[in-house]
Amino acid sequence: MRKAWFVLFFVSGLCINAQVLVDKVVAMVGKHPILLSQVEIGYREKLAEDSSISKCSVLEELMFQKLLLMQAEKDSVTVTDNEVDAEIGRRLAYYINMFGSQEKFEEFYGKKVNVFKDEVRPEVKDQLIIQKMQQKIVGDIKISPSEVQLFYNSIPQDSLPLIPMEYEWSQIVIQPKVSLEAKMLAREQIESYRKRVLNGESMSVLAALYSEDPGSAKNGGRYDNVARGMMVPEFESVAFKLKPGEVSEVFESPYGFHFIQLIARKGELVDLRHILIIPKIQNIDVYKAKQKADSIYNAIENGSLSFEKAVQLYSDDKDTKQNNGVMVNPNTSSVKWGIEDISHLDQNLVVVFEKMKSGEITRPIQYMTPDNKPAFRIIKLNNVTLPHRANMKDDYQKLAQLAQLDKQKKLIKKWIAQKSAMTYIKIDNELYHCNFSAYWKLNN
Repeated sequence: MRKAWFVLFFVSGLCINAQVLVDKVVAMVGKHPILLSQVEIGYREKLAEDSSISKCSVLEELMFQKLLLMQAEKDSVTVTDNEVDAEIGRRLAYYINMFGSQEKFEEFYGKKVNVFKDEVRPEVKDQLIIQKMQQKIVGDIKISPSEVQLFYNSIPQDSLPLIPMEYEWSQIVIQPKVSLEAKMLAREQIESYRKRVLNGESMSVLAALYSEDPGSAKNGGRYDNVARGMMVPEFESVAFKLKPGEVSEVFESPYGFHFIQLIARKGELVDLRHILIIPKIQNIDVYKAKQKADSIYNAIENGSLSFEKAVQLYSDDKDTKQNNGVMVNPNTSSVKWGIEDISHLDQNLVVVFEKMKSGEITRPIQYMTPDNKPAFRIIKLNNVTLPHRANMKDDYQKLAQLAQLDKQKKLIKKWIAQKSAMTYIKIDNELYHCNFSAYWKLNN
């Protein structure tokens, strides 16, 4: 039901492997203390991703965050309660889904979700302010082609990034069409549940028993702190028009048929329950989709239809249909895909690409779409880039991103040097003898 979003690192309270520490203040940035436990927990978490990480680099990052908080107070950079509520709701939804249910989440942490929300609120609020303040510093940075060239020229040839093998590819997607009969059955089913709710039955119980939304059924169909943009438009257009206690009419979205009961409205956030019934795809629908995909493949193979024209005429993938089926890597916004990126999308595709040559197309391959529906795709391999050292011709976009990051880092270091000179900063020299990456004016 929810749109995908990038989930930020939550809070130290979610560190599963955190050990009990004898805590102490190891640094002060203005009025903001940094605790030994924060450094140790941050170090263990980052060590899992980067074996070269040091406790000094973790400490410096925490000092930078506190310095951002100090400056945010001076610049009156704030966030609203609604922004904090929405962020907590988004992060909790991610972790509850990871645990499988709210009950398992609460059992693991030994506290109710509402208690947990109250405990993490101050830290989440600080994190949002830190993000907003950092964006204020580096958000307007642009990089020009000449700067990219200068950055590239500054790197010794043997130190240029190694670029692994990459693939550029397109696809035609054919999805089975749900029959009108299946839609009618699903609608009749959910209309019966709505009538039962209107007649006084518990919507929470009915949702737990019958709703086919895995994200909310176990929680009685409930979603809390729903902000605009979190759900698909069809869902939001109904949810945000309801009054507390009101039950909507049955409506259709790309997921199926729903109805909603609004529990509470909190400014721009709403708490609600809903029931979802998904029209069922029958075997005959899958068979017809396979026949259609085979027919398209044969037409491309015998030359009566180009791949690009077939995309425009037949592909059911809205994201690529207007782009001749070209797949854009969401991690890089580039048309190039590394093996790791492909395996995250679909592990089975790795073997497919390793056997293909540029210009080849596959026979229809059955797979499951992100919303867990069967579909078929025909893949065209447009280009293969062999492993190599980065160069301006083939890797300009990657180099531009690296150059922009380098420019941002230099600006942040300059900002740290300026602001730390005007801020009381002290660290525990008994624990840390650090050569920081930026210049910090310390009061030790």
